[in-house]
Amino acid sequence: MKIYKPIIILLTFAIIAIASFYLLYSPKERTTLNKNVDNLKIILSQNSTSPQDEEKTEVIVENLNIPWEIVFLSDGSMLITERAGTLKKMGNNGFEIQVPNAVSLGEGGLLGLALHPDYENNQWIYLYHTTRTNAGLRNIVERYKLSDNQLTERKVIMENIPAAQNHNGGRIKFGPDGFLYITTGDAQNSNSAQDKNSLAGKILRLKDDGSLPEDNPFGNPVYSYGHRNVQGITWDSQNNLWATEHGRSGAASGYDELNLIRKGANYGWPQIQGDQNREGMESSVINSGATNTWAPSGMAYQNGSIFFAGLRGEALYEYEIDSKELKTHLKGEFGRIRNIIVGPGNDLYILTNNTDGRGTPRGGDDKVIKINSSFFEGDEKKSLYFFKMHAMFSPSANVNLN
Repeated sequence: MKIYKPIIILLTFAIIAIASFYLLYSPKERTTLNKNVDNLKIILSQNSTSPQDEEKTEVIVENLNIPWEIVFLSDGSMLITERAGTLKKMGNNGFEIQVPNAVSLGEGGLLGLALHPDYENNQWIYLYHTTRTNAGLRNIVERYKLSDNQLTERKVIMENIPAAQNHNGGRIKFGPDGFLYITTGDAQNSNSAQDKNSLAGKILRLKDDGSLPEDNPFGNPVYSYGHRNVQGITWDSQNNLWATEHGRSGAASGYDELNLIRKGANYGWPQIQGDQNREGMESSVINSGATNTWAPSGMAYQNGSIFFAGLRGEALYEYEIDSKELKTHLKGEFGRIRNIIVGPGNDLYILTNNTDGRGTPRGGDDKVIKINSSFFEGDEKKSLYFFKMHAMFSPSANVNLN
């Protein structure tokens, strides 16, 4: 009799469950629930994880020394700047070139890199770096022809950009209008950011030969001002310019910003920060608040989102433009992240920065890491999965689960 007791108990529970099913739900609701049981089997099979699905990231390059910028060439190889002054090509016919007169000091050194829009024909590359002059440290933008693994035909595009141990800006990119955009820091002189005649604490805009566009707002290289230390710029699908900006530092850190840039606009530093407002000044689209620090650097646009790298935040941040939602990815997984770009196949590539003296180097640091597009598809699948699960156990819901 002891052998059959558990079976009798199970049969009793089954009878109660069946009775409850018919008493609690109408015939229409019972039909919906029966269909949803079949859907559950399908959903579980669709959301099962295979070893291939788990390969969301892939290390492409290792053992870099404080890398700052990465640009892909048409053959799939990469150009990478290292702050110590080295320009590296990884891939076909790789090389290392020491950029003349580049000085690495604090946050300064060899920073930004951009290809001319017609690079395939003219082989022009643009470099932003710190150098020593008779007037002291300065940042400079130069153009070279890259041919036969050598830098030739040097041309100064912009010089005498104020430099310091910290706050050197350094990102350079060609915009949709064909002009070269240059980000500069306040070089630890915050008042210079409000001086429209100073090159410090600005976003600058120039023609490819260094001359001024006719429609620059102040008749000089300045495109926008009131910046503390912009290290990232990108354009969305509507050709709007976005920028990341480092907020205050030291004991009172925080107020890192994501800004939507308008020509001639004043972004407030040092007079306003975060959500503060003042007439004639722009507030940030979103900021990290007073108690959180992103230390944002390079950025890229993809599929309706602005992605930006976090150094002290040790994360990849995603700002969805339409929903105005900020998401955090890869928190703590790879340490400090200096840059993010969209590469071949529309995949994202990040550049770590754990060898810069402020991070904790890990094996193989620093690295270029590919983030496969499936990384973000996983988030969408999870959301859809939980939506379907909720719908299945709500018989009154009229939801198409296919």
